[in-house]
Amino acid sequence: MQKEKMNGRRTIEIGKPEELDYYTNEAFKALRTNVLFSGAEVKVITLTSCTPNEGKTSVSFQLAISLAESGKNVVFIDADLRKSVMAGRYKMSSMQQGLTHYLSGQAEQEDVVYSTSIERLTYVPTGPVPPNPSELLGSSRMQQLVERLREEADYIIIDAPPLGSVVDAAVIAKVCDGIILVLQANAISYHFAQNIKKQLQATGCRILGTVLNKVDLRKGGTYGKYYGKYYGKYEKYENPDGKASSGR
Repeated sequence: MQKEKMNGRRTIEIGKPEELDYYTNEAFKALRTNVLFSGAEVKVITLTSCTPNEGKTSVSFQLAISLAESGKNVVFIDADLRKSVMAGRYKMSSMQQGLTHYLSGQAEQEDVVYSTSIERLTYVPTGPVPPNPSELLGSSRMQQLVERLREEADYIIIDAPPLGSVVDAAVIAKVCDGIILVLQANAISYHFAQNIKKQLQATGCRILGTVLNKVDLRKGGTYGKYYGKYYGKYEKYENPDGKASSGR
């Protein structure tokens, strides 16, 4: 059910996220730590992937929850305007207006920013699928929204569509401080990942690193079980000179 708060911001109920096993939880703590040590200037972070179904939405949302649990005020923006899975996956209560309403001028910021049942986590849903997602995400209203939300949030986490499918993530990256690439283990070729990396570099946005997702560590025998079913390790990109860029 959607509620009214004393400050006027509506609250949406979010179904309890999937309970993480010990190793997955530790992996997210490591990811959160790397983000926290990326620098004080890194507040707005976009997560994308090469292709659909690599798990970037689950990683994005769990990262936002993890940051909120550490005491940070977090805004999660669902910017996958073409195929959002958030409402169905996390059993969210109905929302009247979303990001597309705001970007198209049909609503104002206070209409599309919701408090949630998770303490310190604020949410901006997608809204209906528009005919021109890239144009809306690249508009001045998107930049204005991000800048205004910076004033109230410690971190803004943006879930963007796969860059290997559409250019939306590259457009969004222009208003961000950093970007993280989610890669499914054994699903993406090295050359494809490198091409996506070049597209991200062309935006001028700092690449913070990668999350290797859906990792089966039984093959390595590290713990003898399926660690990283949904989330894996956080890695650094290497610059052309061979030195690792900051992946924290």
